[in-house]
Amino acid sequence: MYTVKRMKELIEEHAQDESYIRELVKDDTRKSVQKLIEKWRKERKKQQELHAAWNQMLQFEHQAKAQGYTCIAGIDEAGRGPLAGPVVAAAVILKEETVLLGLNDSKQLSEKKRLAYYDLIQEEALDVGIGIVDAATIDEINIYEASRLAMVRAVEQLTHIPDYLLIDAMTLPLPTYQKNIIKGDAKSASIAAGACIAKVTRDQMMEEYGRQYPKYQFEKHKGYGTKDHLTAIQKHGATPIHRLSFAPVKSVIS
Repeated sequence: MYTVKRMKELIEEHAQDESYIRELVKDDTRKSVQKLIEKWRKERKKQQELHAAWNQMLQFEHQAKAQGYTCIAGIDEAGRGPLAGPVVAAAVILKEETVLLGLNDSKQLSEKKRLAYYDLIQEEALDVGIGIVDAATIDEINIYEASRLAMVRAVEQLTHIPDYLLIDAMTLPLPTYQKNIIKGDAKSASIAAGACIAKVTRDQMMEEYGRQYPKYQFEKHKGYGTKDHLTAIQKHGATPIHRLSFAPVKSVIS
């Protein structure tokens, strides 16, 4: 009979081989081994659930491929609500074999997880395009049109030309066939990947702005209208990255 330590090693080595595991422990009544098996079962169930969730997230991509489309881009943006900084969009084309277990609505992910997925997406995706629209343009054309422009720019930055676009609640002025999905970042793997890239890219930009304008602490609130941010605007005025057309900024500086 193997030692408990060796049993643990064997279970870890053959975690995906259910028949091997069952044969390994079938006559072993040691409590410590039973605990190892219970842990293995829980982890196996968790992995099965994650794979099922990932397959569900691919439903729109699979539908598009079933219709004959081959290059599918998911698009989302970050930064509609803040009082300062750009709106950033990202378009992501995933490879057929890409698996990003646990990727979902980027707003539900911790910063640490978003950064980890960001790196994975950059490594594993077939293509990533990023579009940025600054605060001055947001003031000029409004935030809705700026968000749409950022998405168009993101698509234009792709090196592969998509033949199908999955977009989070938006229709783009592009000739490419497209499907807009309400809350798409929680329903489509490609859109979720785009949302993650857009969010992390924008956060990194706001951290840099925090270094440029230390009095405003953009690295903390990312340009959103927190109490400290509004106080900083009242005390120091608006910066070149503030959205002057947004009511909270306009009311403070007028």
